[in-house]
Amino acid sequence: MKILLARVPAARFPAQLSWRPYRSVGGLKGKKNGELLRAAEVAGYDVLLTVDQGIPRDNDLAGRKLSVILIRSRTNQLEDLLHLFEPILQALRTVQPGQAVVVPFPEQ
Repeated sequence: MKILLARVPAARFPAQLSWRPYRSVGGLKGKKNGELLRAAEVAGYDVLLTVDQGIPRDNDLAGRKLSVILIRSRTNQLEDLLHLFEPILQALRTVQPGQAVVVPFPEQ
């Protein structure tokens, strides 16, 4: 499973995902949501992991090879994202192509 990270702190968070191939947006940076989804599919990514709320809302994922895991977090800072590590792993295990899965921030 190839994972593309968008608006997720790639420098620190993915160390936790070291058993999976991942990459931050890097060369795809600056692309609009629909463009990013198309470019990610062409590049062979299976999952887009993001905190960008607009991607699944503004784009129809039906028929796509790519799935989106949307992280609902207070921020995209590592301290907030680490609370979601296990639910993100669960979503990665169950997500299907063309599907959007929301990982909500745990209520305190």
